[in-house]
Amino acid sequence: MTTRAKLTLYSALATTLVTLCLIPLVRPSGWIGEAFVMIAAVGAAGAALRRLSVARVLQAVLQLLAALYVLLLLTVQSAMDFAVLPGPRALDAVGSLIAAGTKDVQQYTIPAPDSDGITLILVGSVTLIAVLVDALAVTFRKAALAGLPLLTLYSVGTGIGAPDAAWLWFLLAALGYLLLLNAEGQDRLSRWGRVFHGSSQDGSGGLSQSGHRIGLLALAVAVALPLLVPYTDLGLIDRGDGDGLGNGTGRQVTSLNPVVALTANLNRRDNVEMLRYSTDSPQGNQLYLRIGALDSFDGVQWKFSEQHLQPIPNPMPAPQGLGQDVSAEQFQTSVKISDKLSTEWLPMPYPASSVSVRGDWRYEPSTRSLVGDRGQKSDGLAYDVTSLGVEPGPAQLRNAGPAPTDFAKRYTALPETLPPVVAETARRVVAGKNNPYDQAVALQTWFTSNEFTYSLTPNAGTGNEAITTFLQNKTGFCVHFAATMAAMARSLGIPARVAIGFAPGSDQGRGNFIVRSQDYHAWPELYFPGSGWLRFEPTPTRGSSPGYTAEKVTQPTTAPTAQPSASAGTGASAAPSASSTCTGAQQRQDACADENAAVYQAAEPLPWWLGWPALTGLLAILVVLALLATPMLWRIGQRRRRLGGGRHLAGSPELTDQQVLAAWEELLDTAWDLGIPPDDSRTPRGTAHRIAEAGRLDAPASAAAGRVALATERVLYARTAAPELPLGPDVRTATEGLRAAAGRRDRARAVLLPASAARLRWRLADRLQSVQDAVRAGAGRVFAPVRRLAGLLRRKRS
Repeated sequence: MTTRAKLTLYSALATTLVTLCLIPLVRPSGWIGEAFVMIAAVGAAGAALRRLSVARVLQAVLQLLAALYVLLLLTVQSAMDFAVLPGPRALDAVGSLIAAGTKDVQQYTIPAPDSDGITLILVGSVTLIAVLVDALAVTFRKAALAGLPLLTLYSVGTGIGAPDAAWLWFLLAALGYLLLLNAEGQDRLSRWGRVFHGSSQDGSGGLSQSGHRIGLLALAVAVALPLLVPYTDLGLIDRGDGDGLGNGTGRQVTSLNPVVALTANLNRRDNVEMLRYSTDSPQGNQLYLRIGALDSFDGVQWKFSEQHLQPIPNPMPAPQGLGQDVSAEQFQTSVKISDKLSTEWLPMPYPASSVSVRGDWRYEPSTRSLVGDRGQKSDGLAYDVTSLGVEPGPAQLRNAGPAPTDFAKRYTALPETLPPVVAETARRVVAGKNNPYDQAVALQTWFTSNEFTYSLTPNAGTGNEAITTFLQNKTGFCVHFAATMAAMARSLGIPARVAIGFAPGSDQGRGNFIVRSQDYHAWPELYFPGSGWLRFEPTPTRGSSPGYTAEKVTQPTTAPTAQPSASAGTGASAAPSASSTCTGAQQRQDACADENAAVYQAAEPLPWWLGWPALTGLLAILVVLALLATPMLWRIGQRRRRLGGGRHLAGSPELTDQQVLAAWEELLDTAWDLGIPPDDSRTPRGTAHRIAEAGRLDAPASAAAGRVALATERVLYARTAAPELPLGPDVRTATEGLRAAAGRRDRARAVLLPASAARLRWRLADRLQSVQDAVRAGAGRVFAPVRRLAGLLRRKRS
């Protein structure tokens, strides 16, 4: 393989390895296949263009144009003229995709859905980076500068995504860059002359081998060192610090767009533990842990309004709108967050009246949420919450007066772009209901009827389009039910917002519960003066209906009033199964026996030192230690083979030539390890004399070294070698004399980092060279007929 071809291959490989760090940004990650195709296309275009005699700058420009053409074929081929020619329609399609992708990037956070627009932006970015890396490393022969675009790609992947396996992405990216530098380095060394060629035994190839060692050692230290540093935020081993709700495999987290985080966790194949809580509330199996409330609707999505944070009051103010005539019993809840959940909103039963929690937390009064300050996250926290169990009666809710004008204006605001079908459907469902409470119950009853199906298949969304589609198809999951009911309630003049948090966890007995990733949930909160914000549950087969909505409304209605279906769609595993024998009413009141209880009876969590981060770190340390110990272990094995029993020196009555030479090599290597390098220009006896002088051997050790040297000379130079007595005792006497004369530091270095281990490197280099020669010879034999045929064709044309 030519040097240029090797550089092309390694530049494509480096870009591929760095591209892998973008995988956590989008789910599912099928787009990565298109990115790999584009990297290969960039490399192939560059290789083809470099065979032409054109300016290097023009090569890079043409390579970029060729890559863009392939990208158009992959993304907007249907809009191209005759399916192959890029025209105005194709450019318009690209512009539309980029605009849609930009909008998606602004709307979603990590991991974003794999929309066509986001896919085009990602694949296009990787293509541009691949062109820059190939042009710099191969066309302009500046492999070191090619690290800048690679660093840009790596920074985006790890900086935005904050993947849990950051050490793995770093390892792959650094390995790709080192391979690229190695290929260029070999090319430069090959131009310096034959003095650097050949086997390493004569000192050649030393620069290349030293570069390999330095690069691999630096890579190993960069990965392993953070494990030993107490402040792990400085390292590559991620500890789960993130910006939002827990998501992904292992410790991966995602920043809050809460709807995206909720959707991602409901679609997880595993069902990891997010938190545990214990409570003295008699309604513990109906306890929702609320993170926050989306109180602003702009037609694109439900979202948080501007938050005004303040120090946590203790106790907190009375809940907004709660009157003294409404039952509100206090209860205590102790929460322990796992390391799988890292959010800057603290999960709490609503409404909380006081919280005991460590860290920097601030209070948001309009939603009564606690928000982390200065990067404070919830992972690993344990805290206690005092909350109110608000239980108004249906009569109290029917008699609630109107909300304050400014308050009602804020929480009933709807965008002008809201499709009319939302309000029309709301009025149809609540026809005959003359107060907000009966209207709210009618909406809840309608959503939980058998007209609707719970399914995770529809795309997540809370905007106008998502609500309209949901009302047409009547299929969705909690986000669609909550967002649609809140919008319909606002259209009826009922203040409403969308709460995000967790449905009740699996009951472990004695007031203890475990909440898992598939317990993520969304539900609407509606405001009633005198009672404040109250939870409703429109999502079938999830959670439980509040007690204040259980009373049946007797007024006639034209809306469907069927009970919730006992057959559930595919939903979160916390819900009763579709095959449950419970009635719909039992499901809504959470009165069914948990047929899947065995699934959720998880064992006690493993101690931290058995978790995957600790095991991964331990494995990395063991790998590094094994690499560092390889010279020492190889040297111990060599000494045992040379001086062992049986057929070896110590137990053989007569020695073979190979055993005599092994004894001599052992003496030389021991001297080398202790700071006396071998000198091939001297005879064995001259070498023994040199070792005796340099090693300050006493008379017995010097004589022993001389006997080993004499036996070696007889093997090397005598016509017929006389039988030799075992040399093991002489070798041991000489080597012990060398160690006795050496200092403590030299003896330690001889054991831990023996200089004679260079023979292992030489041997590996020779074997690698032999394999390369064999492969090259085999390839020559395979392609020889092709070259001969090509030569015949050239001669025939000439």
